[in-house]
Amino acid sequence: MKVGLIFGTRPEAIKMAPLYHALKRSGIDAKVIATAQHREMLDQVLEIFGIKADYDLNIMKDRQTLSGLTARLCESLEPVLSDAGFDWLLTQGDTTSTFVGSLISFYHKIPVGHVEAGLRSNERYDPFPEEINRRLTSHLAGFHFAPTERAKQNLLNEGVDEDLITITGNTVIDALKWIVSRKSDKLDRVIETMGLTDKRYLLMTMHRRENHGERMKETMKAVKSVLNRYPDIRLVFPVHYNPAVRDVVYPELAGHQQVILTEPAEYLEFIALMRDAFLILSDSGGVQEEAPTLGKPVLVLRETTERPEAVSSGVAKLIGTTRKSVYENTCSLIEDERLYSEMSRASNPFGDGKASERITDVLLRGHGKD
Repeated sequence: MKVGLIFGTRPEAIKMAPLYHALKRSGIDAKVIATAQHREMLDQVLEIFGIKADYDLNIMKDRQTLSGLTARLCESLEPVLSDAGFDWLLTQGDTTSTFVGSLISFYHKIPVGHVEAGLRSNERYDPFPEEINRRLTSHLAGFHFAPTERAKQNLLNEGVDEDLITITGNTVIDALKWIVSRKSDKLDRVIETMGLTDKRYLLMTMHRRENHGERMKETMKAVKSVLNRYPDIRLVFPVHYNPAVRDVVYPELAGHQQVILTEPAEYLEFIALMRDAFLILSDSGGVQEEAPTLGKPVLVLRETTERPEAVSSGVAKLIGTTRKSVYENTCSLIEDERLYSEMSRASNPFGDGKASERITDVLLRGHGKD
């Protein structure tokens, strides 16, 4: 059996890496198609997990538009998928690479397996464009690997045949457990190098398109107010490469004595920062999945989430991006020991670290083929 794995961003690579190795261990001819939608961040992860792309499309351009990205993906994927002879194509999550990879696979009648299927915010433009990418991919996929029961129910509500859905857990937990169990010394060195050993700090990430502009500015001002209230607390913020993010974050936070602004953290670095953080503020979907495994509360800088399991389990709280909400919720979590304990001890709703094995078993059984 020959299986292609299409991905182009760091989060996709993290979640596909353990699946790639599980497929290889099972004797499946797995091939990586790296679109390089995010070049630098993608390469870091491939190196950590010992993966070399079989097809590197290298389509990233500075300040790329969604339309331009979509067009380049269509053109670049066409010759690969028309000639490679894949029995299956696996896509992951909700990026433009996910949707376009599924679409071009459909054009060539290659069955598509969607990893992390069924996530929904039920808001067309939030997150943007990820919510629509997910929905379109679900219509194109021949098999759906849902991380949770809720994700499965979302698919059933949209008319997907239950026989084509398998609940697997999320492969990001597979990747995280692999790193924590094998790279603990390197994680310790990251914290030491940054001078954060025994320091209390907040970890922050913010990059989503719907938060660009005024929402991000308001959040930065709120965070500065938090730091001014608690002079013993630091903020560590790996800043996304997107100029729309940097043009807000650096003018607002650069030079503050409690703030450490860094380049986007490599995967090992980010796991180390999550592991030792006091709490996390983020608009990332992946962080909402990883934090429960590490026992870290997450304040989600969004109005909606396609991962409501994190909220219902208690490890995450949606707080939006207004200055008042960000300030009050962060201060509350810092000061309220009972609330902090409840969030940090909440159970992980996203799986046990064996999702890749379950997906591999489904492919080997041949389910979902047209």
